[in-house]
Amino acid sequence: MTTLLPYQTTELSDEIDPCEKSRLGHRMINRLAESALPSSMPAFLRTPQALDEVEYLGPEPDRWRSRAEPELSRAQAPEHFLDMEYLSQLGPLPHERLEFEKTAWMHGLDPAQIGLQPWQTDEVWERLKASFRQYRDRIAAHRDTASVQQAILFYIGWLGHYVGDGSQPLHTTVNYDGWALAANPNRFSRDHGIHSLFESTFVGPQGADLRAEDVAKKMTPPSMVKGDVFDAYMSYLQETSAYVQPLYMLNKKDVFLGKGTAESRAFVEGRLAAGASMLRNLIYTAWVRSADPVPDRSDHAGF
Repeated sequence: MTTLLPYQTTELSDEIDPCEKSRLGHRMINRLAESALPSSMPAFLRTPQALDEVEYLGPEPDRWRSRAEPELSRAQAPEHFLDMEYLSQLGPLPHERLEFEKTAWMHGLDPAQIGLQPWQTDEVWERLKASFRQYRDRIAAHRDTASVQQAILFYIGWLGHYVGDGSQPLHTTVNYDGWALAANPNRFSRDHGIHSLFESTFVGPQGADLRAEDVAKKMTPPSMVKGDVFDAYMSYLQETSAYVQPLYMLNKKDVFLGKGTAESRAFVEGRLAAGASMLRNLIYTAWVRSADPVPDRSDHAGF
């Protein structure tokens, strides 16, 4: 039976800068995922310092979206979303970012407009797996692991941001901040503001003030990601996208205002729990698969 860390470790760190209050969802997802890792994983992942570091890094890619760093902000903006409405035009998606970009341009579409979310997530996950492999190698050689431990925590925190974005329905649609499609039979609001209301204001103390322990109860049991990680992550995004219309239906009832209702709180807690569960499983899978033999160079022509 897998032993999980006690729920008290899901409590968010007390020292959160006031300007970070809008990013509590990302911090919560990261901490919950790290807190729920199987006990068979390395002990350094279970220290209070590791939990605090991974939590802090949850919003990190959003900190790169400042006007003070315009090139960085523009270049990484598409990595936060995937507008699923475009995918039917593209056929099977390539697993490699550059191949996807080539495919998009061939269909007359700008890949930056579609979004690069699953490719960025898969690439960061592979970085994490590579670092876990380095950790294993250093343990086997009786070498110090402090530096690679820091790299692992950074990659976990970085990965968590995109997995958290992937649990948010408005990161999977052209209707990301008000209904944008011409067809609008349900007369959903076209006004801007729903995005920040749903993922920031409502989660924090000015809204429902959601609690990590309540979200933790909605998480699924730990498991390995089955099959190809990119394909599994795409299935996760497809599942998230199914919540777009239900979210807009709830918004029509103004239930994301103030403390909300039992229905709206459960809806958001469920999305946060989905993100934390997927992140935990991706971390666990990276650890287990880091023990796999590295393919022979001849298996990767051109590299």
